[in-house]
Amino acid sequence: MQAWNDYISQNKQRFLDELLDLLRIPSVSADSKYKGDVARCAEAVKESLLAAGCDKAEICPTEGHPIVYGEKMVDPSAPTVLVYGHYDVQPADPLELWHSGPFEPVIKDEKIYARGACDDKGQMYMHVKAFEVMNKTNTLACNVKFMIEGEEEVGSANLGKFLESNVEKLKADIVLVSDTSMISMEHPSLETGLRGLAYMEVEVVGPNRDLHSGVYGGAVANPINILAKMIASLHDENNHITIPGFYDKVQDLTEAERAALNKAPFDLEEYKKDLQVGAEWGEKGYSTLERTGTRPTLDVNGIWGGYTGEGAKTVLPSKANAKISMRLVPNQSSDEISEMFKKHFESIAPAGVTVTVTAHHGGEPVVTPTDSVAYKAAAEAIKTSFGKEPIPTRGGGSIPIIALFEKVLGLKTVLLGFGLDNDNIHSPNEKYDIFNYFKGIETIPYFHKYYKEMS
Repeated sequence: MQAWNDYISQNKQRFLDELLDLLRIPSVSADSKYKGDVARCAEAVKESLLAAGCDKAEICPTEGHPIVYGEKMVDPSAPTVLVYGHYDVQPADPLELWHSGPFEPVIKDEKIYARGACDDKGQMYMHVKAFEVMNKTNTLACNVKFMIEGEEEVGSANLGKFLESNVEKLKADIVLVSDTSMISMEHPSLETGLRGLAYMEVEVVGPNRDLHSGVYGGAVANPINILAKMIASLHDENNHITIPGFYDKVQDLTEAERAALNKAPFDLEEYKKDLQVGAEWGEKGYSTLERTGTRPTLDVNGIWGGYTGEGAKTVLPSKANAKISMRLVPNQSSDEISEMFKKHFESIAPAGVTVTVTAHHGGEPVVTPTDSVAYKAAAEAIKTSFGKEPIPTRGGGSIPIIALFEKVLGLKTVLLGFGLDNDNIHSPNEKYDIFNYFKGIETIPYFHKYYKEMS
């Protein structure tokens, strides 16, 4: 609509400046030293909702970081859209790999570089600005509720309790989320599913203290050596996960489904070039698109032990640790997989060491229906904005709370993401294209318009 385009054009610099201000707040939920900054960011989100036109917005305390809730009800007979996003961000480490300060946003080549630029402040804030556009032009078609949390990056531990305690407040017809990606701006897509997650931490302890590797080496089990062997044994020569029962509930795609998935535009050589790797790697018998969207995985996210400082120290360490995540696919349960992992990892520990396995957060895999009114409205919105039909894809990441929306609130979700796979989320030099940011602001009002018309 011309009124939307005119309003966006007139306020473009302000929309960008406001996002940059939000990115300057180091709202790292995983690190307690940033607790005050997380709270400050929640307050900033609340104020932005009020300024955009919410009738009310509030900070909702939890046992952890707060949730921001806002709403504007325009018509009791109109459908209600519940917008979910998160204002917390991943830790910025390792800082030395950033080209600029992670919380000092820099614009280079029309891209915003900062922690949270894409995941999820940039994408969440598109909805705030799109809401403002509709509100200020008197074209808001649907009732809108916002639920923006501060613990997504640490597993949304308290959001489930919030849902259960606020079923009436959160009553809606659909959940709209932008925390996912598209294939590209030339090939717009809609994600129709996400993998689940089981996140574990393991500790291997050998002797009761660090030892001289010359005096004791060869006679006492080295926890780092043992941990490396144990981790290596979790995959076979075909990169198949070796935990007994791990694949029991995995449903293979049909040949037709695999063929449809692999029709999505994908250039393997460009993929390798972008990552500067000589070859792809993964489970034998599956394409890269299948491996990253429809197959379960097991990856070491961090490993440490012994001496890691400058120079040399000939030490046989007392203990070694690792963090391990498993991405899950439909029918797999995070609780069941966590228990399987624990039982197996403890069983392969040799004599001479003690193993402790701790389960951290998890989340369930989800598949969103492609025949729903909401999905069709999102597809039509993208078609209007981009001039192309969106390609259905499966996302490799996880948003743990999506499955709970259906379980607790009885609501399906539409994944209307505008990020790109190369946006470096969770990595140094996270970015978000300014074009994508404004494309989201342009597209989201069309979703509301078509959802109202189709409902």
